[in-house]
Amino acid sequence: GPDRPKFLGPYSGDTPAYLTGEYPGDYGWDTAGFSADPETFAAYREAELMHARWAMLGALGCITPELLSTYGGVDFKEPVWFKAGSQVLTEGGLDYLGNPGLVHAQSIIAIVITQVILMGAVEGYRVNGGPAGEGLDKNYPGEAFDPLGLADDPDTFAELKVKEIKNGRLAMVAMFGFFIQAIVTGEGPIKNLQDHLADPTVNNGFAFATKFAPGNL
Repeated sequence: GPDRPKFLGPYSGDTPAYLTGEYPGDYGWDTAGFSADPETFAAYREAELMHARWAMLGALGCITPELLSTYGGVDFKEPVWFKAGSQVLTEGGLDYLGNPGLVHAQSIIAIVITQVILMGAVEGYRVNGGPAGEGLDKNYPGEAFDPLGLADDPDTFAELKVKEIKNGRLAMVAMFGFFIQAIVTGEGPIKNLQDHLADPTVNNGFAFATKFAPGNL
């Protein structure tokens, strides 16, 4: 509501009239006026929420194989997230979670077709309804999409919405950081973290950034 915390606390000043605090994650910040139009606002809310959910899954997927390989002794052949997919193109293929008994992927075409079918079905149900339910909120469908009943209590549901968008925004920033690290260092996030902890003054973002200064190129 209007009494929610603002993006700069007591220094936020007057927030836009169209940001009323009705939606989770609304802290009154829209300097560029992206949400002034209600239809655009709704589209951006949906896009942000979908990207946030994928970013949370992606961030977990990026670090889990590397964590298990580094500290759990699991053999993934290639645990680094941006290199792992290339195993599909090798002679032995790609074993999910290092186990050939789960999914043994050898065809990039089969993977693409499977993903298009599965994702198309899920998105179709989310937006248009289907066997999982009709007339559902496309952002928070609930019912069959909430088997644990986490949204049964309205107060708990409202709190979970805020937690979801906060963690999702953090995950989007994390994924952007993973992308930059991969381009600059050629290593995974766990290896980058280990190197930074081992020698923080040498292995950090500022040190790598100076390598791209005009005088060093």
